[in-house]
Amino acid sequence: MHTNTPSYVGTHVTGFSNMVRDFVKHFATKTGTKVKQINILPGWVEPSDMREMKRICAEMGVNIVMLPDTSDVLDTPMTGKHEFYPKGGTTVNEIKSMGDSTYTLACGKWASEDAAIKLENKCKVRFDTLDIPIGIRATDRFIQALSRAGGVKVSEQITAERGRVLDVITDMQQHLYGKRVAIWGDPDQIIPMVEFLLDLDMRPVYIVSGTAGKEFEDRLTELLSERVPEAKFKNGECADMFLLHQWIKQEGVDLLIGNTYGKYIARDENTPLLRYGFPIMDRVGHSYFPNVGYMGALRLVEKILTMFLDKRDAECPEEKFELQL
Repeated sequence: MHTNTPSYVGTHVTGFSNMVRDFVKHFATKTGTKVKQINILPGWVEPSDMREMKRICAEMGVNIVMLPDTSDVLDTPMTGKHEFYPKGGTTVNEIKSMGDSTYTLACGKWASEDAAIKLENKCKVRFDTLDIPIGIRATDRFIQALSRAGGVKVSEQITAERGRVLDVITDMQQHLYGKRVAIWGDPDQIIPMVEFLLDLDMRPVYIVSGTAGKEFEDRLTELLSERVPEAKFKNGECADMFLLHQWIKQEGVDLLIGNTYGKYIARDENTPLLRYGFPIMDRVGHSYFPNVGYMGALRLVEKILTMFLDKRDAECPEEKFELQL
């Protein structure tokens, strides 16, 4: 098997999408005997996110094949015993069996849809394209699609996890409401995050992505035109960190969300940075703690709140330095 991923075509997501598509092209096989399993194409996410998606599927009682699966590969535990090949990952036989699966859920249009289309054309496996399940509503759609495709009910555990996120958001609303946010990165990561920020009553006002395409603009227009009509967003050529910083210089924000390259803006503007997306080169944890699902949403809310409250404690006058919320 080979995949062309030249550095002068598209972005890293283009190469990833080509890779997943070609795995399907070369290995997926239709035998004529259906297997009661769902294909999950998780998109460009961390090993922790893939592990969380697998946990959700197991909790729902849905048998899956995930492609790719970097959990227990890129985050292999230290055991003191040398193993040349990590135990994780998706086997060739599992990829072959994807042609006999009953359905495919492709998470992320830019990273996963091409592989889902190739699998449908080659093996007649129907698919849905979903946002990566980041935040409340994107996770709702993932859970509902999984329930329909697997013919199962939503488990009480999953419902309880959703309720805990909503409880924290409700209790902490006063610290989130109206906060201005700048965000950058890949479309598959940006779109569900923008939707989540809106659900938190925050205001994503500046958004840039180096990935071109009108669909990105259409999705953001749909999300932001009524709730945040002043929002500025740009993708493709010249949608870079310099442009983002110029927008922030004109009118500041309360929070930055994006990869490590934003740390220079964070330092210049004394603005908290939530590291999110790819690449994260100066912090640990992103490969171990998920952003997807309701538990990932809970972690994102906790991190955002901690940044706001730490900044408040550091800058408030002595008489407002409180012991508790």
